[in-house]
Amino acid sequence: MSKVILCNPLNIDYRYQFNADPRMGGKVQINREAADPSMICFKGRYYIFASMQLSVWVSDNLADWTSIPLPEELPLYDYAPDVRVLGEYVYFSASKRGEICDFFRTKDIENGPYERIPGTFTFWDPNLFADDDGRVYFYWGCTNSDPIWGVELDPATMVPVTEPKGLLRGDPFTRGYERVGEDHCKEPASAEEIEASFAGFLKAQGITEAELPPGTAGLVRGMFSNMPYIEGAWMTKHGGKYYLQYACTGTEYNVYGDGVYVGDSPLGEFVPAKNNPFSYKPGGFLPGAGHGSTMEDAGGNWWHTATMRISINHSFERRVGIWPAGFDADGELFCNQRYGDWPIAVDTNKETDPWRDPEWMLLSFGKKAAASSEMEGKPAGHIADENVQTLWRPLTKDPGEWVMLDLGKTYDVRAIQVNFGDADIDIPIPGKLVGSTQARYIDVKQYPTRWKLLGRTEGDPGEEDGWFVIEDRTLAETDLSHDFLVREEGIAVRYLKLTEMSVPYDQIPAVSGLRVFGLPAAGDGGKKPAVPGFKAVRTGSRDMEVTIAPGEGAQALGYNILFGHAPDKLYHSYMVFGRLSQHIGALVEGQECYVRVDAFNECGITEGITAKAE
Repeated sequence: MSKVILCNPLNIDYRYQFNADPRMGGKVQINREAADPSMICFKGRYYIFASMQLSVWVSDNLADWTSIPLPEELPLYDYAPDVRVLGEYVYFSASKRGEICDFFRTKDIENGPYERIPGTFTFWDPNLFADDDGRVYFYWGCTNSDPIWGVELDPATMVPVTEPKGLLRGDPFTRGYERVGEDHCKEPASAEEIEASFAGFLKAQGITEAELPPGTAGLVRGMFSNMPYIEGAWMTKHGGKYYLQYACTGTEYNVYGDGVYVGDSPLGEFVPAKNNPFSYKPGGFLPGAGHGSTMEDAGGNWWHTATMRISINHSFERRVGIWPAGFDADGELFCNQRYGDWPIAVDTNKETDPWRDPEWMLLSFGKKAAASSEMEGKPAGHIADENVQTLWRPLTKDPGEWVMLDLGKTYDVRAIQVNFGDADIDIPIPGKLVGSTQARYIDVKQYPTRWKLLGRTEGDPGEEDGWFVIEDRTLAETDLSHDFLVREEGIAVRYLKLTEMSVPYDQIPAVSGLRVFGLPAAGDGGKKPAVPGFKAVRTGSRDMEVTIAPGEGAQALGYNILFGHAPDKLYHSYMVFGRLSQHIGALVEGQECYVRVDAFNECGITEGITAKAE
């Protein structure tokens, strides 16, 4: 029986958005987006509801997903859809700032009907939770000034039966992982700095504070505070404890992650877990792992799905990932994102080790690339730099354009991920803008992404003879911008050539990564990298600098910096390529930090030695 293999981001059709963003003066920005995933198991199938998709994703194995349209009466243009199973029903809600939001329920997610339950209060980033005793609770919040709120609801009417209670607030002054910016580089602004920025904003807009829409002055000031957005609540009960999860610090940053507080009752009191943030993926090809949900599969395995960041064409240009998760012997919630965008085997029918290493290694990083042509600033080498934000782009959309990757020698290739990006799309809006959080149009038309992938072992790659077809998608009707191919038995390949490309809206194609995974060829003689040395020095109460010393012998392609609050709880990770030092700003004041640096190359992973940060 063939293995089921998952490789993030999920291989699904991500919808194009035409956003009239008020922060950009109403200029229309075009990008794909999916975010804020709520994942559940219902009647033996797995479902993900993600923002701005107008559909639900359905799977039988967590790796292969199909998009099914949802009925128009649902608030599909509202953000952060939440779904929960309550008895024989699935309950749905989504959020629109400043407006009362309804609830819906159904016994059949894919076919409906959906019954409307009128809402009675406003909320943003909702999460519904049913306790074992049948009582129902609701959590919400999405600002950089207010807490995550909680309330008990009447399960029949969804009307609150208690007053809203503030459950947790952001604290970037002691919790480094809640600071904003790339790698948590920004400290909260002072009151004087906020007022100066606010005054500058009003001057640039040519208005006074009194002319702002009612109730928005605080939100505008918050834009300049450098305080984290605390949002995306999700509640999980395990072992008699209540795990209130939340997202921080901002979806546009590589450090977007999920933290967790723990309590003895659904409305607290809650205290921060020692393992924070529990979902955190700042490095690798596609970073970010925030605003998600945690679910147990049919085999007793826990999984966490969350939002991954691109944020080039729009700050909300995002994708969705899934990772193994669980609770350790001390009840600490964790998520394994060490190799969080590499292929991993999935089996939802039996318990598996959430800390299992990948079976196939990354073969493509830093390898030589060539192309038929390339735009300035978008060279062929970008297909192998493990950075989703960089692109190769040819000069034309002619089907004869190609990009080629040379692995350096023949490998036993087991999987390939073909990643397309978007750049400078400038077309008329193909539909009507719909007012919601911001005016937008979501394009539901299927525009196929097509290509052909060729391979060869040796010989002159400039010759036409010797190439064979790895995959032909030139007649595809699907729009898969992160298409993933598995060759479980392996194929011998040194050169790979991507050609005959066509992408949505008849644009010039752009490729963000041609990622190749596998093993050394039989008899290759290659070796794993040597054990690396390192020095981890705390440079402040919430910061650490890690400097890596490569070991003697076989060299590494990259390193994984593992860290945690105990030597046997190295639950956080930061994957780095092309450098030997990394600043980590996710530490918690007053908490010890232990570090291990693992090295990896095409032949495998070498574990380092654990040491306490000095």
